[in-house]
Amino acid sequence: MNIDSIQNGIVLDHIQAGKSMDIYQYLHLDELDCSVAIIKNVRSNHMGKKDIIKIDTPMEVDFDVLGYIDSNITVNIIRDGRLVEKKHVELPKKLVNIIRCKNPRCITASEPQLDAIFLLSDEEKHTYRCAYCDTAKDKKF
Repeated sequence: MNIDSIQNGIVLDHIQAGKSMDIYQYLHLDELDCSVAIIKNVRSNHMGKKDIIKIDTPMEVDFDVLGYIDSNITVNIIRDGRLVEKKHVELPKKLVNIIRCKNPRCITASEPQLDAIFLLSDEEKHTYRCAYCDTAKDKKF
């Protein structure tokens, strides 16, 4: 398999195997007008298997989305064919408009213009609670 190296763009590395398509959808990578390579089930000494996403254009990445899906992801910034910066994501303390409340009585159900805000309530279990009604949302991924 031959996947070209990136001259200017981003490489999302250390993605838990099988999670790359979730990231692709949440970051709306299908809307980009550039090459996007999704490499699934790559052998990794550290993780066993992992996914990698290569995006052949500089762009802003939503670290909250990445941290929610997989807090072990590494974001590598590539310029002129060289790694210039490596960032690590973390489990976000607050999510805004990333997930929706499942409680039909929540104010966000009747007022869809309100931001869907969730606060991290259990870091170990990756549980978030709606800021309006306190309904729990376990990590889907």
